[in-house]
Amino acid sequence: MRRILPLLALFLPLAATAAEPGAKRPPDRADTPVPLGTFEAWTAATHHEADQLVCYAFTRAHGASTKLAGRGDVILSVTERPSGRDAVALSAGYAYPLGAEVRLQVEKASFVLYTAQRSAFARDGHAVVAALLKTHARDIQTHAPAPRHAQVTDQFSLRGFAQAYAAIAKACPAKPGGAK
Repeated sequence: MRRILPLLALFLPLAATAAEPGAKRPPDRADTPVPLGTFEAWTAATHHEADQLVCYAFTRAHGASTKLAGRGDVILSVTERPSGRDAVALSAGYAYPLGAEVRLQVEKASFVLYTAQRSAFARDGHAVVAALLKTHARDIQTHAPAPRHAQVTDQFSLRGFAQAYAAIAKACPAKPGGAK
């Protein structure tokens, strides 16, 4: 999962230039993300990692309770690989304090994410994805510790999540008896 977040950084400029008329696309590399589509607030794409196809959907935060100087992109993603399904990750745009936990709120359901440097990962991605697909909410939030003992709440849109998830599930279908 930690390898996917840097690839998102590669894809974000591609997504921006793809929308520009007459924009030239950079030369293809084996690990270059290939867009599957943009579904309202969510984008779906694939890339190859160690000769395996990896599919992911991601969105950027559209609001934060606290402005942090120098904060990078805040990205929520769901990844499908042959070795693991429904990996949910959050790239915070800053380094989390050591041992911090992040709470992802979907209506009344709350999920704890563990942290590693600038990222947080769901312990039970299947449960998170199920809640995201089931909810009628338009937005979800993450609540996290930030530098200097601050707290930050980020807002993410769910508009287009179901369609983006369907696109990655189709491009990287679960194998019978495969990893969960």
